[in-house]
Amino acid sequence: MALPAPRTKQLNRNRKRAMAGLLGAVALTTGAVTTGLTLPTASAATWPTPSGTPQAVTKTIPVSGSMDGGMKRYYGSGDLGSGGQNEDQDPLFKLSDGATLKNVILGAPAADGVHCEGSCTLQNVWWEDVGEDAATFRGSGKTFNVIGGGARKAADKIFQFNGGGTLNISNFAGQDFGTFVRSCGNCSTQYKRTINVSNTELTAPGKVGGGINTNYGDSLTLRSITIVGDSSKKIVPCQKYIGNNTGAEPSKNGSGPDGTYCKYSTSDITYR
Repeated sequence: MALPAPRTKQLNRNRKRAMAGLLGAVALTTGAVTTGLTLPTASAATWPTPSGTPQAVTKTIPVSGSMDGGMKRYYGSGDLGSGGQNEDQDPLFKLSDGATLKNVILGAPAADGVHCEGSCTLQNVWWEDVGEDAATFRGSGKTFNVIGGGARKAADKIFQFNGGGTLNISNFAGQDFGTFVRSCGNCSTQYKRTINVSNTELTAPGKVGGGINTNYGDSLTLRSITIVGDSSKKIVPCQKYIGNNTGAEPSKNGSGPDGTYCKYSTSDITYR
């Protein structure tokens, strides 16, 4: 029978584990500092409890500058309350170029979620039941940042990237979705789009992590991605398409890391 480890060895092991956790937290914070952005204090997979009285939204709320929702729940009502998957629905929030929306919970129905008309920041925003899409990004040559938060129950897409520029997603939780993030495959005006996803947890069921158009020079970079509940590896981390501007359904163009369009390695994805 093996003898128990001496107490000094066990203490050393505990110290090493604690130090590893501390270094991981420091690395995560350092990543946020380099982008000049602040991480939420809660874990990406910790779904928050709404505060105050839920607010019905019957007309899209415009946001310029910065809006802090104080973790209140907003939900669609009236014309925004169908809860369907119809295209061209209005959003609950529309952000002007340079705006920030933070500490908001979108309940059900959520219509078309959030629209960014230009560069924007979504910080600690949560979708309890995604409507048409959680957020849509528009404008040319813009930078869009999604920091913290989560979205679940997206029958189609969570993030829809219609504009051009760079979309950065970090410390996010996606659960029960069709596609986590999609570069528009058939918009009438097409752009080159760069998507970076890091420190993000994707929970099955799901179909596609990110979808990009190789013919327009899109790229998707994945770093520190955790996929939960997908032991059969059915979720495709990076799906390539041939996009178009005619409205036709785009054709697939392969999947998997290639160093040019799908930028990640097997070590960037953890399954649990």
